[in-house]
Amino acid sequence: MTRSILFLLLTVGLHGFWPTGASAQRWADKMFSVRVHDFGAVARGSKQQFTFELENKYEEDVHVASVRSSCGCTSPSVGKRTLKTWEKSEIVATFNTRSFLGQKGATITVVIDRPYYAEVQLRVDGYIRSDVVLDPGAVTFGEVEGAVGAERKVAISYRGRGDWRILDVVSTNKSFEVELDETARAGDRVEYEMVVRVRPGAPEGFFQDQLTLVTDDRRNARLAVPVEGKVKPAVTVFPKVVSFVVNEGDEATKKLVIRGKAPFKILGVECDGGDCLKFETSSEARKVHFIPVTFHAKQKTEALEHQVRIRTDVGEELVVTCQVTAIVR
Repeated sequence: MTRSILFLLLTVGLHGFWPTGASAQRWADKMFSVRVHDFGAVARGSKQQFTFELENKYEEDVHVASVRSSCGCTSPSVGKRTLKTWEKSEIVATFNTRSFLGQKGATITVVIDRPYYAEVQLRVDGYIRSDVVLDPGAVTFGEVEGAVGAERKVAISYRGRGDWRILDVVSTNKSFEVELDETARAGDRVEYEMVVRVRPGAPEGFFQDQLTLVTDDRRNARLAVPVEGKVKPAVTVFPKVVSFVVNEGDEATKKLVIRGKAPFKILGVECDGGDCLKFETSSEARKVHFIPVTFHAKQKTEALEHQVRIRTDVGEELVVTCQVTAIVR
């Protein structure tokens, strides 16, 4: 085998050639969709983090050896270090708003040592205000019962102009509700209490969002307040997928288990499967409902999929879903 053919075999990857020399940097950069983030103006003591996502788009395993920051104002951390093809990880940049003030920025260097050595430069910047302090530094909900919602309070303290005001609180998340109350104004000090609520019926799952305080400052009028937590479902269904394998003309029955934190009613079951699926429900309020699901196999088919929507009286008619699949022989 000639030297040129051997080189070709060693450098080819899933999407073409593995880079060598100076082009290794470009290969590593392509794993990051975002490499720059501006925190904007933030309050002293607020929790500020940004996650840079990386994805291995190549055939060979990628290994992140280390991460480092050019400034103590930012602390980086890495999630999963070894990534197989299409696996994802994250580099989390934490802005230190307690020990630093003013305009700050840092370059985060991600060192990759396999399959080739490369360094990726990420950049974060922000302005940490000394005149505005949040306590606590973020609106942290932890786990929230979806049917009930939750609320948290944040104290906002300002020292500077005696006529300083917060004009508005903006959020793109419709599940949040905010109340703002001015609690003190004396001399150069102004204080507010902000109550943040997650509305009942908020979508389940993790959320990492932010509120924006709009002030009357001529410069840096907007301040970001992080909001994070997890909404637990008020009602769960098990299994999420009900599978049938039935002979043509026969029928079979399986059960769905619907659980809630408190007694609730099943208002109805909707399905796109026509009359091949039947459900038996009770009108009583219970913590646990067992719903028999009967599938009638009318004709042979390799695969059927039907979406099932179960309406309950939890909140504003909370709906849980599952899937029914079937093979008719």
